Amino acid sequence: MTSDQRPTTAALSVGGQDDDLEKRLDDELTAFNTAACGGATTEPLTVRVTDEAGELAGGLTAWTWGSLCSVDMLWVRDDQRHAGWGSRLMRAAEAEAARRGCTDMIVSTYSFQAPGFYPRLGYRERGRIEGVPGGHEDVYFHKRLPVAEV
Repeated sequence: MTSDQRPTTAALSVGGQDDDLEKRLDDELTAFNTAACGGATTEPLTVRVTDEAGELAGGLTAWTWGSLCSVDMLWVRDDQRHAGWGSRLMRAAEAEAARRGCTDMIVSTYSFQAPGFYPRLGYRERGRIEGVPGGHEDVYFHKRLPVAEV
């Protein structure tokens, strides 16, 4: 099939959550990306903080892929905010990412969340995208990680 040809028996559908589609796309893109990047595989990374009662007080989810670590979510419970947990969560993730061989970390936050937080940890703003509801922006940050000591 050339780039000018179109499939003749294809169907397009639009809907809500589709777990099967999400799984298939993830599998297909992971295989493609792994092949394109010399076999680098994606590994999950989590950091959790619990209070004295064993309840979740904060956490971070991320993934590492070769030399890159990307933070997906960072959250600290209201009553634990401004106690340094966000910084500790990020530093723990950075240390683990470096231990895994990562040299770079990326994270994004909305302009109404924490764009002032990440520069205090050494992250540099790399871009902003308008169009977030309420007139806000998606703000992207990057940080080079120090080489991990073995």
